[in-house]
Amino acid sequence: MGTSLWALALKNGRGKGPAPEGARRRTGGRREAEGDVGGGQLYPALANGEITMGAPVPEYPRSRLITGVIPDKYRFHKGDGDMWPVTWAADGELYGGAGDNSHSPMNFWKIVGEPKTGWGVCLFLIDNMPIEVQKYCQVPPADAKSGVKPAGLLSVEGVMYFAVEAMNYGENPEFNRQRNIHGWIITTEDYGKTWNREATPTDFFTGRLSSCHFLQFGRDYEGARDRYVYAYFPGADDGNSYWENGDYLLLGRAPKDRILDRSAWEFVVEVQEKAEPVWAADGDKAVPVFRYPSMTGEDHVSYNRGLGRYLLGNYAFIDGEGRPRPYHQGPFPESCLRSQLTLFEAPEPWGPWSLFYQDDDWGTYGDYQPNFPTKWMSEDGRTVAMVSSGSQDDYNFTVQNLTLEVSG
Repeated sequence: MGTSLWALALKNGRGKGPAPEGARRRTGGRREAEGDVGGGQLYPALANGEITMGAPVPEYPRSRLITGVIPDKYRFHKGDGDMWPVTWAADGELYGGAGDNSHSPMNFWKIVGEPKTGWGVCLFLIDNMPIEVQKYCQVPPADAKSGVKPAGLLSVEGVMYFAVEAMNYGENPEFNRQRNIHGWIITTEDYGKTWNREATPTDFFTGRLSSCHFLQFGRDYEGARDRYVYAYFPGADDGNSYWENGDYLLLGRAPKDRILDRSAWEFVVEVQEKAEPVWAADGDKAVPVFRYPSMTGEDHVSYNRGLGRYLLGNYAFIDGEGRPRPYHQGPFPESCLRSQLTLFEAPEPWGPWSLFYQDDDWGTYGDYQPNFPTKWMSEDGRTVAMVSSGSQDDYNFTVQNLTLEVSG
């Protein structure tokens, strides 16, 4: 499932020619589908209907529900920093975590307003350093100076659960990725003014499970599918967890009243085509629910109630020839190459996933971590706001509205 295929470019990535059947066209920021994507095909990326440099292609079917995406002409930028997990809290506002800004490796923000225009959204810094690196991130091989980052954030019955990760900036010079060492959860009952930093031990999640990203439903978890909280964990074939260019996503869950009890967590250990997956407590036996080798990011998933679909935003970094190349492969800013954005939808948290959008040169200098706040989805689900960040001009809370074209 989800094998990565190389998209081949003609004439060293600059050839021109007719668009292959099944490829996406990009016209004025809009991509349209013709047939299925993947399925063993190898074809070039397209720009304005012409073949350009290559890019990997996820082997997933094209969505039959979401048939097109129209990105808004404008994006707006607020705050500072990157990563930005976001949740819709009990007070009706959005809250988010950010990395590496205001002289802090991680901080916590309140997000007020609606994304109709850039003037409609304001960000307020609530806590500039919820976690002290010198106290909580001193166990090697975590980075002793700035080795904590935000992973997932979720509001349930008035309590916010903030999943954080201890990390370093990579140890493999041949394919160097920011590695997650272990993760844990801290909580707040007053919207980030104070924290229970001992809500779980710092090794609550380890190995492939080090980076916990909660599935988002409605305000304060309204409209959830059942009594569980779900979370995705980016993993890699070498048994580790990485921020960029990993291989797959695992899926876990816990009863919503036992999120802080590690023994209550269970994971998908078998995906069944026409039935619910098999769950088990042993995370070592977890199997991917999404796979895109060397092209899976630290992804967020949100439920679009209007469409009845789960939206997955995925990102990865690629070089000029279209090969996976981690962001941390080289020195900054030379490492700021392009990124690929792929958007998927599914009827269940575990899939099956269908591709509905792909951009092989996303953002200004390679953007990352797309996220769809549920508060900013229209009633019919056809208008959503995509939050992301990136390097240089986009190193902030970046928002772009998307119109989803839906069949029927």
